[in-house]
Amino acid sequence: MQYKTLVKLLILVALAAVMLLGYFQFRDVLSLENLAEQEGKLREWKNANPVLVLGAAFLLYVAITGISLPGATGLSLVYGWFFGWIPGVVLVSFASTTGATVAFLLSRYLFRDTMDRRFGDRLAAFDRNLEEDGPFYLFTLRLIPAVPFFVINVVMGLTKMKTWTYWWVSQVGMLPGTLVYLYAGSSVPSLRELAETGVGGLLSTNMFIALAILGLFPITVKKIMDRFKRNGKHTPADSCGPDRSA
Repeated sequence: MQYKTLVKLLILVALAAVMLLGYFQFRDVLSLENLAEQEGKLREWKNANPVLVLGAAFLLYVAITGISLPGATGLSLVYGWFFGWIPGVVLVSFASTTGATVAFLLSRYLFRDTMDRRFGDRLAAFDRNLEEDGPFYLFTLRLIPAVPFFVINVVMGLTKMKTWTYWWVSQVGMLPGTLVYLYAGSSVPSLRELAETGVGGLLSTNMFIALAILGLFPITVKKIMDRFKRNGKHTPADSCGPDRSA
């Protein structure tokens, strides 16, 4: 076994172990019910150590999204309640994009070479299709709540999309959803109510409609842009007939 392959295998095993440990070790600690019982202490801790709390909250969100652990939606609601709408949006927006980029880079490092060896021709064709419209398609996927973000991170890591492009498109594309979730969390007076209501009860039908409309928006813009491109191919000279000045 080659050294590089062995390193990748060890990293993959380590990630799997961290995911399992994190899930079983912290699923009860970070549950809404347990956090609701610690509501007063959480407030006191934030008031006493605001910078430390912000840093810990940022790293926690990056870790959860970076190794694709479940619970990011619930954590977004808690952050909305804990930090308020605007501060929470800033924190979650950059933390979620950082975590997504970590997952993207891990997928690229661990799986890209293997996929290239097995599906080189198909993957090359996919990369060519992404050269022009890749950022737009990524932006569209980020606006559709039905598409799990961890799937986007893994699949896009198999492409040749530049890391900077992936970062800024994800930053912009995930912002509308972040605004919605953090607003929902900030509207809850206490964690106890959030725990009793549940994530599904808090996210109203109107919020899902808003997210669905956001998902349709880039598709509509794409169609309008394509129509302008087609119309631009017909120049005035084409429609005026032959030149009779000669």
